[in-house]
Amino acid sequence: MKPEIICLMMSSLDGGLHPSKWTESPDGGRKEWTALYQKAHEDLQGDAWIVGRVTMAEMAKGEPHPPQSAGSAERQNHFADRKADNYAIALDTSGKLHFTRPDIDGDHIVVILGSDVPDAHLAELAADGISYIISPSAEIDLPGALDVLEKELGIHKLLLEGGAAINGAFFAAGLIDEFYLLVAPALDGSGGQPVVTFDGGLAGKTRLSLISAETKDNGVVVLRYKVHA
Repeated sequence: MKPEIICLMMSSLDGGLHPSKWTESPDGGRKEWTALYQKAHEDLQGDAWIVGRVTMAEMAKGEPHPPQSAGSAERQNHFADRKADNYAIALDTSGKLHFTRPDIDGDHIVVILGSDVPDAHLAELAADGISYIISPSAEIDLPGALDVLEKELGIHKLLLEGGAAINGAFFAAGLIDEFYLLVAPALDGSGGQPVVTFDGGLAGKTRLSLISAETKDNGVVVLRYKVHA
């Protein structure tokens, strides 16, 4: 079993992902476009959202601080809050993320880790009140982790809001049910910046069929696709 997974993204017309790099438009601006993205996030009513390490690092902003008395940690899944209204989930294979609080805007943090993460890092997360799931291998087992999220935390709808690597991994594994893309009337053109792309080579691995195309306020177009593995 796994949650329903919707890949939710917003981009400029040329695929740029950072609104601070975008051109301006008479139809609206970054504030209005960001608000439309947030409304889509809320309207989809996910039980959780998930991102990769790089995206979560922009929100975590902590430094390493393992407990001084940390000994050997129990190397099993740890759930500090099973009754949260919503969850903020991060993939962090090597245990590089450090946090200053156990939530992101009220959403309880869950970190999915590879099996080689040191005991001291597990102790740090537990002391910070953060939940974690340990994969049985050094690389994260996505289907296995999703099964745990549904069974242990009751997560039935998950919003995937990561970058090329994590989104590509989910697509390649046939785990995504819908691709939801908001396109703003702007251009990036800066070159070398993250764009709407998916790592891993997806030819022959996935197919898309259009669900709807809709215009929104401030010149934004919403494209929704059903994903066929």
